Amino acid sequence: MKQAHTSPNDPDEEIGFMNIDETDFASMNLPERIRHLEVEGYVVFPRILDADRLGRIKQELTDSEMGHTSYSVNQTRSVTQPQWLSRAVAELIGYPPMIEFLTELMGPDIVFTRGFFQRTLPGSPGISHHTDGQPHGSDLFGYEGSCPRLLRVLYYLDELTPERAPFRLIPRSHLSFHAQASPYVRYKSHPEEITLVVPAGSAVLVPANLLHGSHPNKDAQPRELIQLGYRPAWAGPIQPVDEWNPEFVANAPEIAKPFLQSLNTSDAEWVQPHKPAGMKTEAPGINPSRWGDR
Repeated sequence: MKQAHTSPNDPDEEIGFMNIDETDFASMNLPERIRHLEVEGYVVFPRILDADRLGRIKQELTDSEMGHTSYSVNQTRSVTQPQWLSRAVAELIGYPPMIEFLTELMGPDIVFTRGFFQRTLPGSPGISHHTDGQPHGSDLFGYEGSCPRLLRVLYYLDELTPERAPFRLIPRSHLSFHAQASPYVRYKSHPEEITLVVPAGSAVLVPANLLHGSHPNKDAQPRELIQLGYRPAWAGPIQPVDEWNPEFVANAPEIAKPFLQSLNTSDAEWVQPHKPAGMKTEAPGINPSRWGDR
């Protein structure tokens, strides 16, 4: 069930409607979470971060050097990726409750691809519907965005309310073959979009090719989030990308290091035999029954 929430309509920036998702994510089991992510294009882990961890992250990022977007000085982003600024964020890369789910979703060989810290100040306009990946690359995401399987994990450091820049998305848009689902297209709004209002410490997971954005921040307080990117190791970019700074990786917490592999890790091989040696007869990760409904 979705609850309608209306707001005043500014012809320039306001959308004029808000369909708040009322899904009970806390009661979902593992197969239900996988299904919701794969089919609907998103899943929420409510309050996956406790107050102590939230406090550490906020304190360690308080004085981060921030830039801003081309469309608003109130939409700010850290100049340096946050895992190199905050030990607490670096630890999040290998955070066990999330990694347990990602391992079930992707398999055990997982590559961390990027970190992102956003502080959305009061008065910031909403973010237009967009994807975080393009198959041929772009000047926004470089060739990281060309990875054929790419997931974003958004940790909200503040509570989302209808006024405080809540997340919005177009469910199932990542599945569409239609030209209007092109990852190079943006939309101001969509009549079937939904909005997520979640508590502080919650994580929202979306595939990079899902159309998503946010509403304006009309609250008196900023809204902060950490976004981390992951992919299965086989799903490398179509062109080489810059590697991590070896010194940063060497100084990262041990819990993060297994995921700080080469950003160009891939199992791509141009020559493909029809009958390779050692073909298997089972693969649970592609079982139709993985959703628990068979």
